[in-house]
Amino acid sequence: MPLPGFALMSYAALTEPMRAANLLARRDLYQMINLSATTGPVQSSGAGQVATQGRVGGVSNLDYLFVIAGGDPTGYADRAVINWLATMARKGVILGGVSGGPIVLARAGLMAGRRMTVHWEHAAALSEISPHLMLERSLYVIDRDRVTCAGGTAPMDLMHALITQHHGAVFARLVSDWFMHTEIRPSAGPQRAGLVERVGTTVPAILDVVEAMEANVAEPLDLSRLASVAGLSARQLNRLFRDKLGRSTMTYYRELRLEKAQSLLRNSPLSLTEIALATGFASSSHFSRAYAAQFGQPPSAYR
Repeated sequence: MPLPGFALMSYAALTEPMRAANLLARRDLYQMINLSATTGPVQSSGAGQVATQGRVGGVSNLDYLFVIAGGDPTGYADRAVINWLATMARKGVILGGVSGGPIVLARAGLMAGRRMTVHWEHAAALSEISPHLMLERSLYVIDRDRVTCAGGTAPMDLMHALITQHHGAVFARLVSDWFMHTEIRPSAGPQRAGLVERVGTTVPAILDVVEAMEANVAEPLDLSRLASVAGLSARQLNRLFRDKLGRSTMTYYRELRLEKAQSLLRNSPLSLTEIALATGFASSSHFSRAYAAQFGQPPSAYR
């Protein structure tokens, strides 16, 4: 759903990978529809316009709903749109925000208890308006039923992660190669060379799996899903992780989530229960046991 004054580059970077996926698969993997609060095309911040095929409130059978905004989204207050977004959230639609779009979601009260990001030009204002939000300086954040993205070219990195989830890493790389987008950045921001340094290996299958882990902290993927990302069997993936990183796939995943939890303990005012849910633990007691086993003390002592 592009809002007036949206950035055309962000819109194209989000939607073009889906069009390319359909072309490469020779069938419709994705169906896209542009929605607006009014009839007619929506004007971008430049000379471009986007035609719309529906209006807010007229479409409900969606899997994902992305809000793309530019300009000054902190002043956006269309009550019909905000109420409709809340209705879509209650129906279980995955809500996304691109560039300034995450601010619209936050103003609708839909980002509470969710990690999120936003375009850097809006980050300071959003932190001042809503200091309770779990705001990260990342390219994109996938947290359960919320997907937020910084805008610019970052939606291409986000779509690589989503297409990897839906159709595997091999196909996602074909889509990225279609746009000569060969330097795919993980959600945390650095180029792949940064991921290599952080993980300590250059094995492509491991790097693909770690990217998927970093993009799915709040709702961890199971071993079979991670294996499908790598194009390996679960046994082969575990053998690879043990050989190169010295621990099993899921042990590495749990450590990654606990490191994210430690960062939230350090940098956010969230309760232990909120941090537990944001990092994929079923309860605060489960989180506390895992944290103590990893770091030698309970999270309450750290805080």
